[in-house]
Amino acid sequence: MKNLLTTTALIAALALPQLAIADGHSDLDPDAQYGGNITITYKDDVATLDPAIGYDWQNWSMIKSLYDGLMDYTPGTTDLRPGLAESYEISEDGMIFTFKLREGVLFHNGREMTAEDVKYSLDRVTNPVTQSPGAGFFGSIAGYDAMSAGEVEGLSGVTVVDPYTVEITLSRPDATFLHVMGLNFASVVAKEAVDEAGADFGKTAMGTGAFRLGEWTIGQRLVFEKNADYWREGLPYLDSVTFEVGQEPVVALLRLQNGEVDVPGDGIPPAKFMEVMGDPDQAAQVIEGGQLHTGYITLNVNIPPFDNVDVRRAVNMAINKERITQVINGRAVPATQPLPPSMPGYTEDYAGYAYDVDAAKALLADAGFADGFETELFVMNTDPNPRIAQAIQQDLSKIGITASIQSLAQASVIAAGGEADQAPMIWSGGMAWIADFPDASNFYGPILGCDGAVQGGWNWSWYCNADIDAMAIEADSMTDPDMVDARLQMWSDIYMAVMEDAPWVPVFNEQRYTMKSERMGGADALYVDPVSIPVNYDYVFVTDVQ
Repeated sequence: MKNLLTTTALIAALALPQLAIADGHSDLDPDAQYGGNITITYKDDVATLDPAIGYDWQNWSMIKSLYDGLMDYTPGTTDLRPGLAESYEISEDGMIFTFKLREGVLFHNGREMTAEDVKYSLDRVTNPVTQSPGAGFFGSIAGYDAMSAGEVEGLSGVTVVDPYTVEITLSRPDATFLHVMGLNFASVVAKEAVDEAGADFGKTAMGTGAFRLGEWTIGQRLVFEKNADYWREGLPYLDSVTFEVGQEPVVALLRLQNGEVDVPGDGIPPAKFMEVMGDPDQAAQVIEGGQLHTGYITLNVNIPPFDNVDVRRAVNMAINKERITQVINGRAVPATQPLPPSMPGYTEDYAGYAYDVDAAKALLADAGFADGFETELFVMNTDPNPRIAQAIQQDLSKIGITASIQSLAQASVIAAGGEADQAPMIWSGGMAWIADFPDASNFYGPILGCDGAVQGGWNWSWYCNADIDAMAIEADSMTDPDMVDARLQMWSDIYMAVMEDAPWVPVFNEQRYTMKSERMGGADALYVDPVSIPVNYDYVFVTDVQ
């Protein structure tokens, strides 16, 4: 029989984050009022509500309110806590995780969730047929490689012990595994709902979350309705949430000022930012929050001439990052590397590629492109991203690169990035990377690692360095508390090696600003929630319920 440790002993053994055993009744706001509806606006329609697929700013918090996973986070924080798992135990070697599920948790169709659903969901997200951009997160589960290769139909490392117990065996120690179990990709779905909807499951969305999908009129609105049977007693506070799509951000701001909108989902329009902050009444409705964010340009290493590392380095030298930050009213600092400065593992003394037009021209000439070349730059069509793309275009023209701008809806840019040969360059703005969890590894696997360089993935540079991948696996196998500093140093080395290969141009690290109507209640942190981006709908409420 395996030797099991309690949660406290686990923390000492593996240096994992402190966790509390949640009873499902905590974190209620004594000042909250029940009832009411809020209105959120977005410019673009929602691509999908399938938790195995959805991976953008717009649908992340929506999915989190429709589904649950084994692990969760304390609202407004990055502090892990159990979710659908009532408790868990971990073997002494850190290789076997045994999750005890809560009993009586119901899917929106009224059926009880069991361990079979957990296994089905993990098998589904790692099945290559699903084309999940998050599949690589689960690479440490035993049997993942065979599953990823399409050789088997289920993960050998996920075992149903009984209806309320699931055991997950890893193939290697993984310091991030509990965080992975809190990702949307690990959400539990019902097989019958997936089977019934087929390819349209992302439009039907049936989970165990605080809200259920009540209406989705394509191009107009989505309505989430309160799940009266939600397992966290006392939540949610709201009766419903309406998401109106097709709303230009400037119009959304005007509607918020008129009391018709509660949160503009696309944020404060950059062109209006100074006006808003200069008006005391409007500024009082602004919430600012830090975020683990990097905005970057991807250079597709599969598409010539970006298969030439000197070309990629020249592009890095050509971009005037200081000027680009001014396009967003200075709400960011220039970036030198993939990690943001507040993330452990950030390399403090690394200056990156200096802005140097002459050096960029010389390097481009050495690479055989003295006369430059033509290419395409894909960008999300929501302000300020087209203006940032124009600034990038102007910078590139100074070294002889002619880049035509493809300004498209978010879903179209994401789709192009997920194809190996469609997008030579992408400005990530509006879709830029914000950490799924506060660990250096999260800026690598899905967006720079080999597992993310797949159809439908988010590694839009299609960069895959097997040696660096091996270093990443080694770093995440360092679970000994005495190895914390060594692990962070290895992650620093990894990102420095990535910058040598230059598949990205890191541009800036942005602060987050949003607004809420005067009727909205709940802590400010819920509106800049680092996990339920952008808003934690389960915990916010309105103060004018009649």
